[in-house]
Amino acid sequence: MGTGIEGAAGVLMGAGAIEAALARELGVKPVHVGNVAALIDGGCTVPFIARYRKEAHGSTDDQLLRHMADRLRYLRDLDARRAEVYGAIGSQGGMTDALADAIRSAGSLAALEDIYRPYVRKRKTRAAAARERGLGPLADAIYAQDGSGGTLAAMAAAYVDPDRGVMAPEDALAGASDIIAEAVSEDAGVRAMLRRRMGAEGKVLVTAVGEGNPTYSMYSGFTGDVGSMKGHWVLAINRGEREGFLKVALDCGDDGAKAAIRGKVVKGVGECSEFVGEAADDAYDRLIAPSMEREWRAAMTDRACERAIRTFADNLRPALMQPPVKGAVVMGFDPAYRTGCKVAVVDGTGALLETGVVYPVAPHGDAAAAANELSRMIRKHKVGVIALGNGTASRESEAFLAGLVKGFPEVSLSIVSEAGASVYSASKLGASEFPGLDVSLRSAVSIARRLQDPLAELVKIDPKSMGLGQYQHDMPEARLGKALTEVVEDCVNAVGVDLNTASPELLSYVSGLGPATASGIVRYRDENGPFAYRGQLRKVPRIGPKAYEQCAGFLRVPGGGNALDATGVHPESYGAAEALLSACGYSVADVAGGGLGPILDKVRGIGEKTLADRCGIGVPTLLDIAAELARPGRDPRERPPKPVFRGDVTEIADLRVGMSVRGTVRNVTDFGAFIDIGVHQDGLAHVSEIADRYIRHPSEALSVGDDVDATVLAVDAERKRISLSLKRRPDTRPSH
Repeated sequence: MGTGIEGAAGVLMGAGAIEAALARELGVKPVHVGNVAALIDGGCTVPFIARYRKEAHGSTDDQLLRHMADRLRYLRDLDARRAEVYGAIGSQGGMTDALADAIRSAGSLAALEDIYRPYVRKRKTRAAAARERGLGPLADAIYAQDGSGGTLAAMAAAYVDPDRGVMAPEDALAGASDIIAEAVSEDAGVRAMLRRRMGAEGKVLVTAVGEGNPTYSMYSGFTGDVGSMKGHWVLAINRGEREGFLKVALDCGDDGAKAAIRGKVVKGVGECSEFVGEAADDAYDRLIAPSMEREWRAAMTDRACERAIRTFADNLRPALMQPPVKGAVVMGFDPAYRTGCKVAVVDGTGALLETGVVYPVAPHGDAAAAANELSRMIRKHKVGVIALGNGTASRESEAFLAGLVKGFPEVSLSIVSEAGASVYSASKLGASEFPGLDVSLRSAVSIARRLQDPLAELVKIDPKSMGLGQYQHDMPEARLGKALTEVVEDCVNAVGVDLNTASPELLSYVSGLGPATASGIVRYRDENGPFAYRGQLRKVPRIGPKAYEQCAGFLRVPGGGNALDATGVHPESYGAAEALLSACGYSVADVAGGGLGPILDKVRGIGEKTLADRCGIGVPTLLDIAAELARPGRDPRERPPKPVFRGDVTEIADLRVGMSVRGTVRNVTDFGAFIDIGVHQDGLAHVSEIADRYIRHPSEALSVGDDVDATVLAVDAERKRISLSLKRRPDTRPSH
């Protein structure tokens, strides 16, 4: 048997086995996993694979494709680590058939590291010191428990050696105990058993430190099951512990755990077996329990972070996919009390026309002057929509603006989330876009633009600043950033990007592009004028054949020389699209007229498979092309109904228990949903009050941006807390 990494082939899963395992895990066909793996290895992005390679993966959605890519990477890394572990153990002369089988069957990195643990070069441990004094053979003889060595005293006496620091039999036995304890602590079977035991029976015990802190009062004396701790509990107690207000411990039932270990390592009765049992107890107390606690704390935190990151991503998607108000001249209105309300008017393309500051609310209360100034701006610029930020003073500002627009029937009023607008205002990007504009006025511009096109504006803001998750500042930054970037990429590519108007920030999220190539596109556009057709992208520096393949289908050129350039049809399929048009009695010129709705009926009439074969493409691609030709450049974002708040509810003091209110979901967390009901504080609908049926997570029933009807359950004006129910019968409770 080969012992180096080069001899590890027998313990590796290999590409075929990895793809088969992943197919079983995800419930998809092995051939589809293999195809996706080959595409990823060939430099294709997930958005491109999801949209333009449906035949290769069976029309799997982009989120499952991303999960498949992540798991594929994990299993490949696991196989690579197998080879490293095999080679490292082999180089020490310790490889056996049993070890090779264990390495081959290890299903996780944790299991693999357990196998490798005894072979890792360690710092100076008590066991290592004992071995240096020549006590390894004594420990081995005692651990064998076969009775061949005589009494413990006699066995130990043979190892007394003052020159090596073993002054008496008791010293020899103490060293042997240390060696046995370390061997027990590194036994993969023992660790796996205790890991399962901790997950099934372990308890999390939380106590307050000193006088504690009111923020964490609910966790003082808290007890929870290790295997089923809710993510927000874990993150809360972690933060409380980090801030010094909580003390956290894990309890695995020490006596039972020790008995279980003895059951695995003690082979009989007698002096040696009793000695091994005592060494095993020491191994648990000194080595295993602290290590297992660290491992499980890390595992619980990792699981909680994964859930929180997934919730954040789930919230970000609908926030980015809010429908645009295209082509309208918009007045952005950033409300405030003392410093005045900031106003910015932008044209239909988002270009800034005028800014100003008005003081219609307390403490100034100069509503007449404010109305005169805003009326002038509305008339001058033909404003169509006023976008009101939902922050401080928004309810008073809404009442003022509602009265103002009564005199302008052509102007509508819309409330916009201003989360992150201040971050954009103070950012380098905000300064570069509006170098001569006051920071506070940039926020009003952002509010106006995010009504025109939320996606195009929100990509300029760090998603972590948008208030859409829980404990986001406690998350591993790289993992959170990766997850949120993927959501932004999926949204941007699902909508498509106008090649001639998109900002560098928006372009950078397009499949196959990045910040450098996005800036190159804008620079080329500035120097050479608008793109007339997609093919011009090949002239942009650093956009080679692969980058062009990946990005071209997601970039639109409305009004260009080829009507197909304004659709989601990829240039590689233009020939197929022309063949489809011809078969249905149309031409490319007909597409420019605004869409060919009847084409879908014609496709069904002729036969999807027949047409796909005639055009030389698969049925999924044929149907995608037909849908694009039916509605060229269609926007997948739909316009929802606007929320209408109660006119008699403008602050928390106006709320009454049992009152019915209308609201918009602003954030979804593990424990509930925060809902804007038109007062300064969002109300909380606990997960148990969201649906008439039992749900495990609020996301099963709600998404950010949903408009809901709610009932006020409780109001705590002093602590500024509002409890809501979305149930039809709030007096009933689901059975858990």
